[in-house]
Order: sequence, then C-alpha cells, then structure tokens
Amino acid sequence: MLIGFVSDEYYAALADVAFEFRSSDGDRVAIRSTASGAVLAHLPPGDYEVSLARPGFGSKRVSLRLPVSSPHHFRLLSDRLLGYAWPKFGRSGDSIQFRMHTVEPYKLTLWRYGLLKECVKNVGWYDNHGPRAAMQTVPDGFFAETGVKWDAGFGTVHGQRITAPERSGLYYFHAKGESGAFFSFPLVVAPAKPKAKVAVLASTNNWNAYNPFGGRSNYIMASRAIDEPIVNSKSDLPRYRMSDYGEWKSAPVFEPLSFDRPEPYNLVPEHMQCTDPIEGRQACHLAPSEWRLLGWLEREGIEYDLYSDQQLHDGTLPLDAYQILILNTHPEYWSVDMYRKTKSWVFERGGRLMYLGGNGINCAIEYLDGGKAIRCLNAWPEGKESRFHAAEESEANLLGVVFSDAGAMTSAPYEVTDPNHWIFAGTGLRKGDRFGTKILHQRYGDGASGHETDKISPSSPKQARVLAKGLNLDDGGAQIVCFETPGGGMVFSAGSITYPTALLCDDLTSKITKNVLNKFLV
Repeated sequence: MLIGFVSDEYYAALADVAFEFRSSDGDRVAIRSTASGAVLAHLPPGDYEVSLARPGFGSKRVSLRLPVSSPHHFRLLSDRLLGYAWPKFGRSGDSIQFRMHTVEPYKLTLWRYGLLKECVKNVGWYDNHGPRAAMQTVPDGFFAETGVKWDAGFGTVHGQRITAPERSGLYYFHAKGESGAFFSFPLVVAPAKPKAKVAVLASTNNWNAYNPFGGRSNYIMASRAIDEPIVNSKSDLPRYRMSDYGEWKSAPVFEPLSFDRPEPYNLVPEHMQCTDPIEGRQACHLAPSEWRLLGWLEREGIEYDLYSDQQLHDGTLPLDAYQILILNTHPEYWSVDMYRKTKSWVFERGGRLMYLGGNGINCAIEYLDGGKAIRCLNAWPEGKESRFHAAEESEANLLGVVFSDAGAMTSAPYEVTDPNHWIFAGTGLRKGDRFGTKILHQRYGDGASGHETDKISPSSPKQARVLAKGLNLDDGGAQIVCFETPGGGMVFSAGSITYPTALLCDDLTSKITKNVLNKFLV
C-alpha cells in the first residue's frame, strides 16, 4: 500500500529514510523509503504517530490517519545554516524577527551594504537547550505556497528580533556557526519618513518569484508541484519537457509563492566586497547585484531612500516626496497598482524615472494573504508584448522599451547612435564609439548590454529616442532611450540586466548615468 512520499526542502526524493509507525495501541512498524521516495506498507486503519529520520536531515514526528485519500508528502529539512528576516522589508524603527535554522550554535551580526560593508550591530550568540534545539522543520506537503512558518526563538525572554536601523538601505544579517558555516540574508529598510530626493526600489517580488525553496518557483513547477518528488530533474520536471515558455502555458492559474521562506539565492559570501565580481548564476540578477548600484550611488555622493516593491504597492513609498525613482537590475514582477501609480506620477505629475535594469515590469502579480505571498499572472496571449501587457498595457508605454528574446543570455558593449544627446556630455564619445565594456556580472561575458535586453516597440512613446544600442548577437542589443512626458516627467531606460554592474568598473557608463541623475535632479 502506498502511504506517501518523502522528499527534502527542494522536493527531491529521499531514499532510505527510516520510518517508524506507532499505532494508538502502541504497536510499532519500521519501514524505509524506496528510490523514488515512496513509503510502502500494509498497516491497519487508524491513527499513527510517524517518526522519520535520515542522516544529514532533521528528524521529526508527524500525526497521520490511515488509510489516506491521497499520498501524504513527508518533508525533511537538511542540516544546514539558513535564515530569513520577517518581515523581509520594513521601515526604520519597525520590529524585525530573524528566523534561523541551525544544528549548532551561531553568532549573528547585522551589516549595512553600501559602497562598503559596515557592521552596525552585534546581535549575539544563539543556541537553545537540548540537542539540536535550534533546528527548524519544514511542513509536510507543499509549502512554497504557504511558507515555512519558522519560529523566531521562544517565549518572552528568548524571542529573536531587532529594531530596524534608522538609516534606510540594504542590510544583511550574517550568521556564522561554530564550525565556520556561513549564511547571509537581506533586509530592506525604508525610512520612517522620506529623507532623500532619490528613491530606489528593491525588486523583492523578483527575489520571491525566483526562489525555489520548497521545490517551486515561477520557473520550476510554476503552476503547481508535480505529483511525485523529483528523482531526475531532466526527466521529471515540466521545465525540461516543454519549450517556448511552456511552464507559463501549462495552466490558466498558478499557485501562490510565499515570501515566508529563506532565499539562498540572495546569499552574499562573507568576504565579498561591493567592487568584487558577482559569482553565481542567480546572484547576478538578484539582491547581490542590486547592491552594486547602491554602492555606486554612495561612491558618487547621491543620497537615496530604499524601498521594497510592496511598499510602492501599499503606499508606504510616497512618490510625490521624491524627484527620482530608480528601478534596479531586474524588476520583472509588478502589480498593476504599482504600474498605475508610477505612470501617473511620471506622466501627469512630473516624476523622473530611471530604469537601470532589464526585462522590467514583464509580468503582473497579485498580492495574497495580506502581502505574505504573490501569484504570478503568467498568461502571454498571442499579439501581446509581455505577460504584463496581458493584464494591463505594455510596459513600453512607461519604460519606452520592452523585453524580447533576441540577445537573451548574451552580453556585449553599447554603441553610441546619438552622440549629441546630453547624456553623453563630457564623455568624448562619438557616433559608433563603444562603452560598457567592463561589468561585475559573471554569468556571461563582458558587456553592459546583456543577460536580458529590452528594445523599443509599437507601444513606446513616440518621443522616445534611441541613444545607444547593445552589440549583442542577432540584433538583440538593449536600446538606451530617454524622453520627456507631457506632464513634465522624464524617463531614462538602460534596458539591460547587466547595466548596473558596469557602474563601479566602467567609467563611461558611470559618467552617462551620473549625467542623467544630475539632469533629473534639477
């Protein structure tokens, strides 16, 4: 009889897990899981306490009534150092929990990530009484949708929380175990009240959409988890059996993705500095990459306030208090409300928008459960320029450019096409000259036009001028555009994910971007 399956935090099947079923009468039956993670046994109907264990994973107990109407999905969490802030974004003075999973004592410190890493607080040493008592578990079933719901210590005395620092910015918790194990995780701190003229938006929706912790992201089993745990990714996952965005055509409705999960893709190595190359396939377009833009702003003496996506959506970010809003590396997932607020601010009230990323506002999302989760609206009908276009209008109406497949997963420098425009003042660049030849993004080769690139489209404002174009293969280079709006607003779009990672190492890209900031701040 198939009772269920057992898998790890990434929904990979676990073989040879030891199970002990204890009935309400006290009888015990021991079995082990198979190669596919299947739990097979012939047991009388009734209530059971199930204990399960495997070396390298945390043991746990589960209550189960047999027979089951559908296979039960047992989940185990591997022995590793993990953590996340909760909530993951807040304002100065807010109470923030840190939720940690560890099987050894660890030290926690809080750092601000600007041009330099600055340790702002020694949070302390943590462990609990009892063997492995600081170890968390993950819920059985599918928890990418609902979150892990880890505790933050226990009781009044042993609660784990800090007060968000007064200065706005990107913060990271550093956790280091006695063994030397290291894990870091971000916290976005917005100001209690606006303090700067420039607001920067952290792409927290994007961080969540790409997060596979629990087994699902918007790229792996995007619509829902498959029925049985993964034995071999290439053969089992829909991603590798479909083509042409098949994951996003696999269902009309997609299950939620909870923010209440660790984000291992956002880890920054302990000794990495802002000017170092960005290592890792995913770090190149998530928080570690966004850090590079913040470091550049500080190097150039530009004060800024940092906000999360959700804080734009819910009104915590008051756009009218700022002259400039900067979108960072990869702001792919936006709510319709975020878009409407920003477009109204730019086109009607004179706001200035700097879009310094690529593949931006490409998919609409809706917030669920009071903002604790998002649902990605992945429909991409024929004739629409993006998934966001399917829910609203094309993002090119605001940004001037929109993502297309050409040039994706390549990188190249930009070539100047309109050297007389003011963004090139003081650079000495002429038509046909190149810039953006050096970047910190390591996923592909050098070039500030890359990874994913945006171009003008029929939906672009007629006044949008192409000032430079990336030299990517298949005519797929990002197009830099700049234009003014009828309401006195201004938009500058770089249209490339790799663009911000050139700012700290490519002088011409830095000069062009500083020209835009100076102009927009007048």
